[in-house]
Amino acid sequence: MKNLKPFFVESSFARSRPTSSNPFFLSSQRKFAASASVSQDEGRVIDYSYGLNLALAGKGVIVKDQAFLNLNSSQLQHKGATIAESLSGLPLLVRGHVPGGGPSEISKPHFTKLLKQVTNHISSISNIFVHDGAIGSSPKCDAKVRLISDSPSAMLSLSRMLWETPTRAVSHDSCPLTVYVATSISPGIGESIGLGSKENDGFIAADIERSSLILCGKAFSDSHATKEALAALSGPVIFARGGLPLSARLLVSGDSVVLLFAPKRTFKSCRDLLVPSDAGVILSSKGLAFLFQTGGSNLFTLPASVFLASSDSSGVIPSVSKLSPGQAAYHFLAGYQNGKFIPAYNKGIWSFDPLELAKAFLSKLKNDQISSYLFNVNGGENNVNGKDFAKVVQSTLSENIPPFRAKSNLVTPLLWGDLEEKYKSFLLSKFPDLPEEFSF
Repeated sequence: MKNLKPFFVESSFARSRPTSSNPFFLSSQRKFAASASVSQDEGRVIDYSYGLNLALAGKGVIVKDQAFLNLNSSQLQHKGATIAESLSGLPLLVRGHVPGGGPSEISKPHFTKLLKQVTNHISSISNIFVHDGAIGSSPKCDAKVRLISDSPSAMLSLSRMLWETPTRAVSHDSCPLTVYVATSISPGIGESIGLGSKENDGFIAADIERSSLILCGKAFSDSHATKEALAALSGPVIFARGGLPLSARLLVSGDSVVLLFAPKRTFKSCRDLLVPSDAGVILSSKGLAFLFQTGGSNLFTLPASVFLASSDSSGVIPSVSKLSPGQAAYHFLAGYQNGKFIPAYNKGIWSFDPLELAKAFLSKLKNDQISSYLFNVNGGENNVNGKDFAKVVQSTLSENIPPFRAKSNLVTPLLWGDLEEKYKSFLLSKFPDLPEEFSF
C-alpha cells in the first residue's frame, strides 16, 4: 500500500511494561534517543516504533518480542500467512444496542473479562501483527480502525476489508475502533463468559460503547459477521462526521448512479449489475462512498435517484410510483417487506437511532433534490427480479412516473386502509416522535 510503510518493532524494553517507574524502561529510552541521531531514517523508524509500543500498551497489549505494522500481503505470507477457509454463522455477541433494538447479548462484566483475557493472550505471543485502515472510502466521514492480531493469516484476511489510511491517522484520530484477534486462544474461552463449549470454531464479541471488537478462534474467517459487527461499531462515528451509513447498493449506468434499497433476495438475483458486493454505502455531501474494500472505484457522485423496493403481494402498493421526500423517508424507515418491517432496510445491528438516520436521509433528498421512487418487487402477477429489476429501474428514469397512491383492491377494499394503518402502528410504536413531514 503506497501510504503505509511496513516495519517491525523488536525491542528489549518491550518485554517490560512501559512505565516511568521501570528503570530498565528508562535506560532503554535513553538508548533509543542516542541511536536516533545516527541516521535520519533510523531515527524516524525508532521514534515511530516506540510510539506504537506505547499505543498498544494503552490498549492492554504489551509487545513481547516483535510487532509488525502494516505488512502487505506478500510480507504476511512470508511470515506464514495462508488463505483461511471461509466460515459462516458463528456467534456474534453485542452490547450497546440502541434502546428497543433487542437486549444486549453480552454483559459489560463479561466483555471486560473477555477483553482482559484476550489482551493477556496477545501479549504472550512473540510476534504480533498490527494493521491500520479505515471503514469508509471517503476520508471526510470514515472510521479509523486498528487491527491487533496474534496471526498473520487473520491479518491477511481482515486487512483486505479495510481502506487505506495515511500513516499515523489512527493514532491522531479522536475515536478509532480497535479490533483484537486471538486465533490461538484456548477454545474454552467462550465458557468463561457463559457462551458454552459448543462453539469450537470461535465467536465474535463487540462493545459499541468501547468501540472494540474481539474475534476469537477462527471467527476472522466469518467475513459476513465480522463486517456486520464492524458496520455497527463504525456507524455512530460515520454519522457524527456527516455520513449516512446505509444498507444499500448502487446501480451505475453511464454517468448516472442510482441508490437502491431492496430485499436481500433481490440484491442476490442481480448481483452482477450492482456495487458493492456487500450492501453498505455512505451518503454524504461529497457523494457516495463504500463501507468496505470493493477492489474497484471507491467514490461516486451523488445519486441521480433513489429506489426503495418494497414487497407487497396484496397489490396495494403500485408496481412503481414517485415519492415526495417525506414519503421516501417514511417508506425508508419502515422497510416494508410482505407484512414485516425492516427499519431503514437494515437487518443487522443498530448502534444508533434509525429515526435520526431517516431524518438525515430526508434532509439529503430535499437539499440535493434527489428523486425517489417506490417499487413493488412482488406485486402479484408483476413479480420482478434480477436483470428485469435493473431494467425497470433504468427505464423508470426516462419515463413520467405518477406519484405514489396506494391502490384499493376491488376484492378486499379494506386492504388499502389496513396497510396504511399497519405502517402507522408499527412506526409509532417504535418511533413515537415521528416528524409530521413523514407520510405514507
